[in-house]
Amino acid sequence: MELSELHISIQLFEYYKSLGEKTMEQLEEKDFFWQFNDASNSIAIIVHHLCGNMKSRWTDFLTTDGEKVWRQRDLEFEDVIRTKEEMLLKWNEGWQSVFTALNLLDKENLDSTIYIRNQAHTIPEAINRQLAHYAYHIGQMVYIGRMIKGAEWKSLSIPKGKSDAFNEIKFSKGKHGGSFTDDIIKKG
Repeated sequence: MELSELHISIQLFEYYKSLGEKTMEQLEEKDFFWQFNDASNSIAIIVHHLCGNMKSRWTDFLTTDGEKVWRQRDLEFEDVIRTKEEMLLKWNEGWQSVFTALNLLDKENLDSTIYIRNQAHTIPEAINRQLAHYAYHIGQMVYIGRMIKGAEWKSLSIPKGKSDAFNEIKFSKGKHGGSFTDDIIKKG
């Protein structure tokens, strides 16, 4: 993995974090605890799980197994968060773990092998594993938010019926660099 690839991965983590936050901004406190049925997770439960996963995977990322002995994964799916404030603390605590670990990576340690449940991972494998996991759960959060808000939902990307206008703006710039996330993250 090159440092430029690491930078792209960090941008993608920031992008998915922003999608979660833009979803939460549209909701009322009661919405964070709504569940479609008893077998489904609320946004608060998803955030609780993400925090537990993030702290376990990224704490002492280079030196200890990503599945910490202190993690209680099954409890992450229990309805224990009671307020929006508590949920946001968990959200920020988890993401702090992610970005602190990613910012410790440099040319000297990018070729390291890390372990998750005693299974070896290269740094890119570990990053991609977590990136996909977080995108999966944040997608669930977005979908729940969209179900709750219905017609009041504000699109997080290209609004329905606005694809042609969006493409016109993009193509009018000519070929250019940057990340597809640049415009999206700056909007929020």
